[in-house]
Parts: sequence; C-alpha cells; structure tokens
Amino acid sequence: MADRVLIFDTTLRDGEQSPGASMNADEKMQIARALERLRVDVIEAGFPSASKGDFASVKAIADEIRDSQICGLARAREADIDGAGEALAGASDPRIHTFIATSDIHLRAKLKMSRDEVHDMAVAAVKRARRYTDNVEFSAEDAGRTDPDFLCRVVEAAIDAGATTINIPDTVGYAIPNEFGDRIRMLRERVPNADRATFSVHCHNDLGLAVSNSLAAVENGARQVECTVNGLGERAGNAAMEEVVMALRTRADHFGVDTRIETTEIVPTSRLVATVSGFAVQNNKAIVGANAFAHESGIHQDGVLKERETYEIMTAESVGWSRNRMVLGKLSGRNAFRTRLQELGVHLDGEQFEATFERFKALADRKREIFDEDLLALVNDEVTRIAERYKLARLHVCSDTGQAPEAELTLEVDGTERSATTSGDGPVDAAFKAVEAITEVDAELKLYSVNAITGGTDAQGEVTVRLERGGRIVNGQGADTDIVTASVKAYVHALNKLVGEPPAKHPQL
Repeated sequence: MADRVLIFDTTLRDGEQSPGASMNADEKMQIARALERLRVDVIEAGFPSASKGDFASVKAIADEIRDSQICGLARAREADIDGAGEALAGASDPRIHTFIATSDIHLRAKLKMSRDEVHDMAVAAVKRARRYTDNVEFSAEDAGRTDPDFLCRVVEAAIDAGATTINIPDTVGYAIPNEFGDRIRMLRERVPNADRATFSVHCHNDLGLAVSNSLAAVENGARQVECTVNGLGERAGNAAMEEVVMALRTRADHFGVDTRIETTEIVPTSRLVATVSGFAVQNNKAIVGANAFAHESGIHQDGVLKERETYEIMTAESVGWSRNRMVLGKLSGRNAFRTRLQELGVHLDGEQFEATFERFKALADRKREIFDEDLLALVNDEVTRIAERYKLARLHVCSDTGQAPEAELTLEVDGTERSATTSGDGPVDAAFKAVEAITEVDAELKLYSVNAITGGTDAQGEVTVRLERGGRIVNGQGADTDIVTASVKAYVHALNKLVGEPPAKHPQL
C-alpha cells in the first residue's frame, strides 16, 4: 500500500482571505459538505476568534461534519485557543491549529519579541491546546525565512509540548522547490523527536511555485499538504488542492504516495467554490479549467481519437468531468430537483429549498434546459442572501443605435421603493449609475466580470462586481438570462455587503 499524504483543506479559512471572498455561514456549510464528499482529511473551518459569526460557523461545521477532522485556527494566545476549543467541542475528531511567527523579520517588525519569548509562547500555546484535544497542530509562521537553528529548536519544543502535527509554512511564497524540500529534510533529520509528529506544509503562490514547493516537501518526507480548492487564498493564493492531489495520483510511480481523496468530486467542488467566492476559474486552469481536457489542434484530436493516452495523462471522468446528467426542465418536480442538488453536494431544507425550487421553475420557463452550473448559480443566489438593505424591484433599459442608453430602476431601500432614471455609455453603465443615484454609497468599482454559466444563446450570465470603500473590498454576484439584470443584482449584492457587518479579521499564515 502506498504511503499516504493527508490533505488539509483551508478554503474556508485561508481561502476566505482572498479580497472580497468572505462567505456567510450557509455558504461555508455548503462547501464543508462538499469537502467531506471529497474526503479531505482535515477541514480548517475558520478562525473562531475572528468574530462571533466565524465562531458560530466553525461550531456548526464541527457539529455536523463527521468524515473529516474539523480544525480551528488560533494564535498563540489563551483566548484564541480557548475559543477554538469551545467552537470545536462537538467535533468527532477536533484539531486545534495554533501558530506564532518565527522569522527574525516578523519577530522584530511585527511581534517585537525575542526568540526566547516566541519559543516560550509556542510551548505554552501547544500545552493549552492539549487541554481540549490530543490533535494539536503547531505552525511556525514564515518558517521558510526562519533561521534553521532556531526553527529546529522551536519545532522540537512544540513536539515535546504535545504537538502531533508540525506545519512549515512558506508564508510569503518566497521559497524555491529544491531549497524548500531541503528545509523539510533538514528538520526531519536534525530534530531529535521528529518521528513523533507528522510534518506538514502550507505554501503560498506569490512566485507561482506553491504546488511545486508542496510536492518537493512531500518528496522529502512531508505527509500533510495544506491547500485550497482552485488555489484560492491570500494575495496570489495557496497551493491548489486539485493540482497537488492529481500530481500525486498521476505520478504515483515517482512520489510513491497517494491520498484518500475521491477525485470524481473535484470538479463539482471547484464549481461550488468558484460560484460562492465569485472567483471564476480561468479556462486554462489545470484539472478544473474548461479547456483542461479540450483539444483543438488537428494533430492532438487525431491522436486522442486513436488512443486517448497520446495527449491525456488522466481521464476527464476521473476528476468529475462528465456528460452524463439528469436533464431538468420546467416539467421537473421537487424530487428530481432535490436529487440532483444532492448529487452536486448541495443540501437545502425548508424555506431555502422551496425558495430555490421556485427560482428554478421561473428559470425553466425562460430556459429550455437547466444545467448543473445553472443549479449552482441558483443555490448561490439563495444561500448568499444577507441582510438586504437594498433590493432590486424593477428595471427597464432602453438602448437604441445612436442614442445614449437609458435605465429606469426601482430599488427597495429599507422597505421603501426609490426610483431613478439615468443614462450612460452602455446599458450596464446606465443601470449602475441609477443604483448609485438611489443608494448614494460612495464606492469604487474595481472589477466587473461576466461569464456565461453554460453554452447556448439562452445561457445565464454570471456577473461578479468588486467594490472598494475605505480599504474594504467586497465581491457581489448575480445571475440571470438578462445580463443587465444580472449586473444590477451583483452590484446590489456587493453594496449590501459594504453596508452590512464589518468582515472578520483573519491572521495570515
């Protein structure tokens, strides 16, 4: 049997730190269920001390998910660790992940602490976490730039204090694969009690090397990789889970290790995360991109038709791409609708299910055939609902050749209808100016992105709008067969986030 590498998914914690990717509790639960179906070993559900909402979300996931370990992040502070322990009390196998920075630049510029102080805090944090669980992970933040002798000293002390997993993060994405692999090997050789812990890595993608660094670490004895779906995460993101898993699976001859991941769930999970986060997957993205198994070159097409392995090193079906599906339309009933949602890893109950079903029927009246992507867009539109100060009531857009487009818009603002009529450079610009005239929210439009959810002239358009105000960045999503309506929905969704509760503050790792 091949040696096993644990997959530690931090989409719900580090992935959520992507600017504008903040998720509500329902969205996090949908993703947690998908990760459980994917059979990831550990789900880092969040940072309980970030906010009351994050605490509640971690607790809810810990209380429900049973096939994956649930982990909560905690700084090396008593209050953080106690909060994580409380949030994880209902988990079947809880893990507390505590960390402190160890590089000299972090000690000097951020912590303003000595090496001895950091050493002692690391030990105290691990010991306190052991009060709640035997499953304790310790991370040396910025380990890639930490003095090797001091890193060995802290790691040895953390293991002696009871840490069962030692995580070595490349926090700023600075490492090069061969040197990062050497660092893992050095620790395993020099730390006397290294055999009492699993070594883990958490690589950022600032130089585009997160997956390469993670694989180099595995070659040198790391047996846990921390990663995210679609590579979502802080700055340039994290190691992409799907790339790490399929590299280990496809090149088992080289690595000699495997994971327990159910790879056929990769694409459905990727779609769900992309829909919820508003971060679309680029077409040429490895494994989960729309072009990952597409062939346009005549030479390639000829080769694949003669023997697939000439140009494909894995099958599309092995990662969840499939043409087989149940066709849903306006005559489909609740049972078929619920069944397909469950097959996609989505579980809705009560009012949420009924509301989504009604939206499905309305869409089916306008669209001949409903695809999986359409269903996920409907679900996202329902589960992303937040306290709505602004609601779209009516929209009429007039656009004639040679005339400035005009938009007549009515929004509900705190339950009262307000209207505006504006013109713009195009129908979307006119509609956005109407929204701005009604809401009077001073925000800068940072991104406007449109993607066709499926093919065909009746496809829904999925729009992502990114707004910034006072340094805070939010994403809004909207989907509709009318692209202008989808755009206004996305803009209003983003505005509701801006005027809602402030985001939770997450630490970097």
